[in-house]
Amino acid sequence: MTSQRILYVAHDHLNTSYGVLKDANPSTDVVVLVESARMITGRRWHKERLFFLLSSARHFARELETAGFTVHYVQASTTLDGLKSVQALVGELPIFCAEPSSHKQFAQLSEAGIQFVANDFFLTSRGLFVQWAEKQKTYVMENFYRAQRQRLNILMQSGDPVGGRWNYDADNRLPPPKNYTWPAYLEHSRDSIDDLVSKQLDFAPSSTWATTKVGALAQLDYFIENSLKGFGPYEDAITKESWALHHSLLSPYLNNGLLHAREVVSAVLRAFESGSAPIESVEAFVRQVIGWREYINGMYWFLGEDYRNENQLGATRKLLPLFTDSSKTKMNCVGSVVADVEARSWTHHIPRLMVLSNLALTTGVNPQEFLDWMREQFIDATDWVMVPNIIGMATHADGGKLMTKPYASGGAYLNKMTDHCKGCFYDPKKRVGEDACPFTTLYWDFLDRHRDAFKKNHRMFQQMSGLNRLSDLPEVRVRAKEVLAGLELGDI
Repeated sequence: MTSQRILYVAHDHLNTSYGVLKDANPSTDVVVLVESARMITGRRWHKERLFFLLSSARHFARELETAGFTVHYVQASTTLDGLKSVQALVGELPIFCAEPSSHKQFAQLSEAGIQFVANDFFLTSRGLFVQWAEKQKTYVMENFYRAQRQRLNILMQSGDPVGGRWNYDADNRLPPPKNYTWPAYLEHSRDSIDDLVSKQLDFAPSSTWATTKVGALAQLDYFIENSLKGFGPYEDAITKESWALHHSLLSPYLNNGLLHAREVVSAVLRAFESGSAPIESVEAFVRQVIGWREYINGMYWFLGEDYRNENQLGATRKLLPLFTDSSKTKMNCVGSVVADVEARSWTHHIPRLMVLSNLALTTGVNPQEFLDWMREQFIDATDWVMVPNIIGMATHADGGKLMTKPYASGGAYLNKMTDHCKGCFYDPKKRVGEDACPFTTLYWDFLDRHRDAFKKNHRMFQQMSGLNRLSDLPEVRVRAKEVLAGLELGDI
């Protein structure tokens, strides 16, 4: 039978059950994946991230070939050039793809006349999210999450939340315990495709990340068996004893399509129903997937393309040297987190928010520069993930559209939730002096610098009242200037 369509599969749509492949016919459809030069060399991408994306896509192409599809895996200067080269081979067939995951690609492919099918890699369509958002006075994620629970009938019983509570956050803020055995890491083996990509990139990948559907499912099973039970209580902790703690390590597979939210949540709910995981951990994980993840994707599209350029706090500092070199700091927590990113292109959500982003926020790093760095370094980073998270949550650059208060903290929080302060050169209890914790100094200086922006924010009343009571604020200002100068030189 003569081919009738070209189906373009983006590197984050690697699933035969969703998107453009959901109704594909091996007899009439030609499948194309494009490895563009821009995808590899357009930014200073972390090579672990590149390895994961490229090898996953090549494994997926082989899977499609095994299923009987005609597959063209094309290397080209751009995505459009790659698609045109396939049209030159098979004829001027219409090209279809799932709705792209970024504003930029959506515009480029639309302009090229490519036809879209609905992007169903999420549980909430873009249109459905708009219906929710347009009814809100403020875009509170908790409200969205509760609506999701009800709409999807997840952890619900006769219209009420299972366990009688929507949210177990208050039970899930434990610091890392002493003398605790954290789960071992699941190692993933490499095959000939992995070896070819490794050689292409001149890079030896870690064994952290799977590059196949089978491997992704193995990670899901491993998480449920070994980590789900302890996920909730310690999800906000940071410890030098384990870079993963009880976190699932599933976000890369959800974000490139190898896993779908539906199958992940279903597997976790089965564990709960069998009695092998407590409600505190199950609810916390479900909230991350059907709440936060869906909310961030929805807000990315709802807020529009220009949202990424917000900078309402006027932050202009260049990216600090320590973000690109973990040896450029004496702060134990920062050096350890950056080293984790260097090693495997990943760290969990609290180091991202309360260490990396907290530092970028309180030092006044330009939000777009910080966005670029996060986008390039993290294995699970995509445009829809990073733009709302960095502009709205991490750097408060949108003035409060997404989050009503900035996520800034001093050393006291890090001393409570991490074990990095012990043995560190800096003292989290001190605001001034050579050994004062930079986070503590910068926290108060940040509030001082942005008094006008925060003085009318009711959620900042306690913090601003504390600032007004500081007797050593002049000394804090002086020390903050020293800290900022040292951070720019890479010797703090």
